[in-house]
Amino acid sequence: MKSQIIAFILVCFFFSCKTPRENFKPKPVSASDYALAFLKKNDIPGMSIAVSKNGTLIWSQSFGFSDLKTYSKVTKNTKFRIASISKPITAIALGTLVDKGKVHLDSSLYKYLPDFPKKKYNFTIRQIGGHTAGIRHYKGNEFNLNKKLSITEGLNIFKEDSLLYKPLSNYKYSTYGYNLLSEVIQTVADTSFSTYVKTIIFNPLNMNASTIDNSDSILPNRTQFYIKNKANKVVLGPEVNIEFKVAGGGFLSTSEDLIWFGNEIIFPKIVSKETLQELLKPQVLKSGEIVNYGVGFSLDKTKKETPRYSHSGSGIGASTLLLIYPEERIVISILTNLSQVPIFDLGNQLEAIFVN
Repeated sequence: MKSQIIAFILVCFFFSCKTPRENFKPKPVSASDYALAFLKKNDIPGMSIAVSKNGTLIWSQSFGFSDLKTYSKVTKNTKFRIASISKPITAIALGTLVDKGKVHLDSSLYKYLPDFPKKKYNFTIRQIGGHTAGIRHYKGNEFNLNKKLSITEGLNIFKEDSLLYKPLSNYKYSTYGYNLLSEVIQTVADTSFSTYVKTIIFNPLNMNASTIDNSDSILPNRTQFYIKNKANKVVLGPEVNIEFKVAGGGFLSTSEDLIWFGNEIIFPKIVSKETLQELLKPQVLKSGEIVNYGVGFSLDKTKKETPRYSHSGSGIGASTLLLIYPEERIVISILTNLSQVPIFDLGNQLEAIFVN
């Protein structure tokens, strides 16, 4: 009898413990949770994220500090270096000139800049924008250059150098190629590159916080820019002047401003659909190899095999990412004020939440 009572009590205890466990549902991890964990794991001082769907902002949140000395917090108005996300902006500016018949993607650079030093091979505007022309990238300490140069003066850094390879025989990423494109744009448009982008892109898209990063100007809401030193400690990055390479990596913006730019790719207003498709067409090498890059946009697919257009950015005090999903009509932008952050780790997590 005693053993039966003990057995009965154990059965009751088993079911009393099991039922609540079966009913327990853990709190789902939110996008904000992922972002905070990413911020802490990578010691990022400050970060701003925005997401839109069907052209409407559905999430915008700021994290951390824009200035570790004053403990100024990041807000939706904080301006970050967007680094190479500047390239798709330049591509769209170029596209507006294509629409006007003033630039042809498959024409030679020398049609627009006849005084640029002649190379062994001819190369086109499309090839420059797709990193298949053979224009070199940074070397030595050029990435950290702190010398005030105009776009035209900046061409002197690389214009006498030979092409790295015969055009369309290889793909080598080149920010200097975008220096050339900005020179083409301001020559053809007969106005400064920054003025043209502001007039043609920033103003129509209400990107009111977006501007060139003038190093010697006091710009409201501009974050400080941080790096990690050899001891892996977060410190202020060196002063750099990036005005001359604004087309490839010199704009400032906010996460929300980039949302409005991303939606231009889904719902084009300032560039035609036909030209946009040309910019989003992958480069094809002479070997037949397809390069997952058009003109200013990386071309990829989601786990659902739907298109994803993107560009990341890496600069002094900047790790950034813009993700565009045309079929889902979603745009995600992530801006940070720290160099060398594995930004795609967070991008993939946010994609899993909002897209897949």
